[in-house]
Amino acid sequence: MALVPYEEGGGWAARQLHSPSATFHFASRTIRLQQDWRRLGVAAVVWDAAVVLCAYLEMENIDLRDRSVIELGAGTGLLGIVVTLLGTKEPPGVRALYSTCCARVTITDRAAALEFLESNVQANLPPELRPRAVVKELTWGKDLDNFSPGAYDLILGADIVYLEETFAELLQTLEHLCSERTVILLSCRIRYERDLKFLKMLRERFSVSEVHYDSSKDVHIYKAQRGGRKDDF
Repeated sequence: MALVPYEEGGGWAARQLHSPSATFHFASRTIRLQQDWRRLGVAAVVWDAAVVLCAYLEMENIDLRDRSVIELGAGTGLLGIVVTLLGTKEPPGVRALYSTCCARVTITDRAAALEFLESNVQANLPPELRPRAVVKELTWGKDLDNFSPGAYDLILGADIVYLEETFAELLQTLEHLCSERTVILLSCRIRYERDLKFLKMLRERFSVSEVHYDSSKDVHIYKAQRGGRKDDF
């Protein structure tokens, strides 16, 4: 969401963040992403929470075909790219089916990050899938009329909970995008007391449960839905 860096540390993690590129393997494909910490800060590096959520979606074999998915605060685009790939179950070359059975993915971030985000998405999706992944500007709490209310089956966010001044706008955005059937998956590392404050705010408006914890990366995945619904994909 914010185009400012976290506190800079040393060691391997810092070197990874400052690397000009990062490579991952999901959905039987190698994904190579450009990074640009100096120009865009947190919006242009891959955080562990995105990697863990990608792995969770693949490990759980969640059926994303014909689902409408939106990612908030996409940054480098890793999660949106992986969801688009996972939302295609057909064998390679069966292009006639793409228009009817693939996930429809909207990948969002603030205006300053869009050109960078778009370049990563285009570079890592095969031509036949690029129309299924739309990169679009979204600043939380603003211009929400550009997004149909309740139009999404799945809302994703990876490491987007860290600035307390954005919490109210993020909740407003989630409520606008949600219907009764929508599932929200938020992947995050709990770094500060304020992160727990957001979870408390989320629980006041949604039914929230923790569905996965990666102890090696200290990343939690929370699922949220309106009311008491317990729908699964």
